[in-house]
Amino acid sequence: MRCPFCNSEDTQVKDSRPAEDGSSIRRRRICPDCGGRFTTFERVQLRELTVVKKSGRKVLFDREKLVRSFDIALRKRPIDRDRIERAVSGIIRRLESSGETEISSEDIGLQVLEALKGLDDVAFVRYASVYRDFTHIEDFSAAITQISAKIARDPGEDR
Repeated sequence: MRCPFCNSEDTQVKDSRPAEDGSSIRRRRICPDCGGRFTTFERVQLRELTVVKKSGRKVLFDREKLVRSFDIALRKRPIDRDRIERAVSGIIRRLESSGETEISSEDIGLQVLEALKGLDDVAFVRYASVYRDFTHIEDFSAAITQISAKIARDPGEDR
């Protein structure tokens, strides 16, 4: 692993431990040349995924972009970081185990919507407003009605 400080190619692992419910390994590293310390994460990647955009353009799947989508929807909401990481890891695990190497951006968006519905109602409406391209107040009203109906069906659910 190349040192991010001096670009030396010879860094040493000082500590390794599981992270994110065992789905990745966190490694503390040190550079013997400059003494810089940094952390890396190692994850299993079953297959390389390609995202097919609505325009037909294809791009490599980017985990960080998925995390940013959750972060934007959940901004200033009281959701634990571990729950977000578990939701992201779950989506990626489902995508990788689907057997497909090309995934439509629409499929990913639907999985994000489903995950947000279970995490936070406000984040769900925020994400849905962009994903479903809300243009009128009635669009928001319909999403809120959908959430209200879910709450009425599951009144004992912890929110």
